[in-house]
This record gives sequence, C-alpha cells and structure tokens, in this order.
Amino acid sequence: MKNYYRIMLGQKSIYAKQAYEGNYIGADFGISNDLVSYLSDRREFSKKFIPQLLERHPDKTKVSAGLACGMLWTIAKGVQQGDIVLCPDGQGGYYVGEVAGAYEYHKDQILPHRRAMRWFPRVISRDEMSESLKNSAGSIGTVSNISKYAAEIDVLISGMRSTPIISTDETIENPSEFALEKHLEDFLVQNWKSTELGKQYDIYEDEGEIVGQQYPSDTGQIDILARSKDKKTIVVIELKKGRASDVVVGQVQRYMGFVKEELAEADQSVRGIIIAFEDDVKIKRALAVAPNIEFYTYKINFKLEKK
Repeated sequence: MKNYYRIMLGQKSIYAKQAYEGNYIGADFGISNDLVSYLSDRREFSKKFIPQLLERHPDKTKVSAGLACGMLWTIAKGVQQGDIVLCPDGQGGYYVGEVAGAYEYHKDQILPHRRAMRWFPRVISRDEMSESLKNSAGSIGTVSNISKYAAEIDVLISGMRSTPIISTDETIENPSEFALEKHLEDFLVQNWKSTELGKQYDIYEDEGEIVGQQYPSDTGQIDILARSKDKKTIVVIELKKGRASDVVVGQVQRYMGFVKEELAEADQSVRGIIIAFEDDVKIKRALAVAPNIEFYTYKINFKLEKK
C-alpha cells in the first residue's frame, strides 16, 4: 500500500530548492557512514547508530536519539519506491513527488543520505489544506507519516478540492470515526496541559519542541509518546481511530515492547493507554489481563450561545 510522508529538507527547509532541482530527498543527522550495509534490519540499525548519535550529542536522551535514528531509517529504507512525499519549500508551499529510487550515499554532499525523486509539476499551498493536514504537515521533526490524509492529498495533487471520508485500511471498521479522531489527536496535543492525562504525563519534547506525536517505531507510528512527571514511566498512547478492537490492543502492546527494549532506561517502566469514542467491551476484556494498559473514552461537547 502506498504511503505518504512529509519530509523536511534541512532546518527551515534550507535545502529544499536544491533537492527539488536535483530530484532527490535526503537527510544528514551527522552520520557519515554509507548506510547501505546496515539497512537489512531496523533493530540492528538502531543498535549501531543510536550510540553514535548519543556520542555526538551527549545532551540528548535515548528517546531523542531514537527519534533521529528512526527518521534516518525511514528516509533510507522505510520509504518505498512509489510512495508520495511532501516537502515544505520554505515559502508556504509543498513540493510533491514520488520516490523513484533506492538509497544512495553521496559523501561530502549536503543531505548525503538520499533517495531519487520524480517531482510533480504542481506545488501545494498550505491554504489549500484542511486544518488537520496543515497541523500534521507542519509538525516538528524531519519526517512525518501523513498517510492518514492520503485521500485529501490525492485530491490536492489532482487540483480538486472536495475530500470524501474514505479509508483503504482494512483494519478500520468506521471511517467516520477514523476521520474524527485524526482531529482529536491534534486537539489532544495542542491542549495537553488542560487534559486529565496532562496532569500526570508530559509529551516528549526535544529542545522545547514536541517530538512525542507520531513517534516512529519499528512497527509503526506511535500516536503519542509521553513520560510521567517524575520521569519514571514512559507511556504509549493510542487512539482507536475506528480500528478493530483486537488490532488496537495488539498495536499498543507491540509499541510498548519497542519502547521497553529500545528507549526505556533501566529504572523506567512502560505503560499503555487506549482512547476511544465509546465504551468497548472487547477492549475491556482484553485489558482485563493487561493491567499495564488503561482505557479511556472521550466526549465531545459542542454548544452554541446566543449573544
């Protein structure tokens, strides 16, 4: 299945024009190795390069180094030929194109870890995007998976404006709920401190910027990665997003396994939280034997007041 990514080409898109004119996307992260020999296994890739990143940046946490390593892996290996990439052009628009080649290392060049691109002639303006897509396409970090907006992006590429609520993901049982909870994730992050979860946990940040939304793992993107205020617990938070109950429970458990093995320090525990629109007996049954995962539901309160 085709995936869609937002990729920054240098800080503040400083290399966007050069990459567009050179028909490539790329990254640096201070790793000067040719990666071609290390791309067969993501776990081994992380074991090799996370220590290098921590050595070069001793002020970083394992979570920050893991994020950088995950983004480098995604550009070098995770992105597949035929996937669609949006790159901010630094002027309020996005270059859009299709990945056209495998990983290449260009020693001593800017963004040396590269993939060839076939750029489309049309630049997408931020003004054309829905508010939710704007937020995801403008998120912090070099790489952001925006595949959940595939239908809208395809419409924008074609030059049309209307966006139907559809999903080609067979694990999604309710496309309307999925569409609603795309917005809920952004709302949660933007209003985190005023939520019940915000009293106990902080979303991971790096140098004052949120990096815990859509955090990359070797089995997918974690909706929200947070840490208890005493820093003793890392929590994986997943929105059900219309998915089958068994799918979302299994996904949370896989993400928790990733965090425990790859990111957690020796003195940190790992917990999970599932958030759904309504009570779900299947989730509650599954979690009855998973005491380290909590289940929350949310309510939407919409009110008009005459002035």
